[in-house]
Amino acid sequence: MKKITLSLVTLVVLSASELYAQNPANHSPHTVQFVSVEKDVKLEVLDWGGSGKPLIFLAGAGDTAHRFDGFAPRFTKQHHVYGITRRGFGASGSPAPVNGNYSADRLGDDVLAVLKSLEINRPVLVGHSMAGEELSSVASRFPEKVSGLIYLDAATNFALDDPEHPLLAVEMNDIKRRIDEIEGGGVDEKKKLLELEAAVARLETVLHHDNVEVAKMPPLPPRSPIGAALNFGMQKYTSIPVPALAIYACPHNWDRLPDSPGKSALMADDKSRCARWADNFRQGVPSARIVMIPNADHYVYLSNEAQVAREMNDFLDTLP
Repeated sequence: MKKITLSLVTLVVLSASELYAQNPANHSPHTVQFVSVEKDVKLEVLDWGGSGKPLIFLAGAGDTAHRFDGFAPRFTKQHHVYGITRRGFGASGSPAPVNGNYSADRLGDDVLAVLKSLEINRPVLVGHSMAGEELSSVASRFPEKVSGLIYLDAATNFALDDPEHPLLAVEMNDIKRRIDEIEGGGVDEKKKLLELEAAVARLETVLHHDNVEVAKMPPLPPRSPIGAALNFGMQKYTSIPVPALAIYACPHNWDRLPDSPGKSALMADDKSRCARWADNFRQGVPSARIVMIPNADHYVYLSNEAQVAREMNDFLDTLP
């Protein structure tokens, strides 16, 4: 296993939606409805209209579906276009950030609940940033429910496991899952305990390296409780058995970062990291279409709107 690093670049990319979470003014024509996904939790669903294969936009952490108000209407000529604001944000319900309320599969289940309630059949899911885990959650467990996935700077190692560069939160949740499986009974306990032992050893390695790296970093502002719940709700996905398009801003545009002695190192780390994410996705999902857009913003569909829309339409045209 290669050394695991947790750099400032990772934190910037994974939390960018939370850092820039002020949504643009709402000027696009759409309707709003609320869909109950569990007791006392309703999600805001935007409907931009249109006809044809359904297309559903999922925003990054910290954003709402309104983030797509300027982009989603581009697709209404050929698609019925929706957006979902995940739990914990905007007008959607905010259950307590405990007990798995913000785990990746719980968020994926919310998407499935919206599909069932609105009778949306086999949509294409479009996810930005951390929404990549929701795309992977739905497609890995219920591939028959979707016809395709579009990752907008979202196909990172929380969307598809990278065994050479494991994430602490993913490994933690993998341990939880294994313990629950053993406690539930009906399994080969001897085999499962041996697998748990190997998983615990892997977690110890990841935890040690993360602690070493974090100790080197300057103090960072604490996450919000919901932000922390999302971070530690990451789960391990190893298979994406549906057609997928992964668009990367790689390397990212760092113009807004002031010049400093460490800037060049951060930029080099970012370039290496996003290229590794793309290579991992390419290897893990050989059928996926991979698009690299250099010097684009993390909000790649805003900084490079025309190119992203063109790539999306080309991919959508290939789906039955």
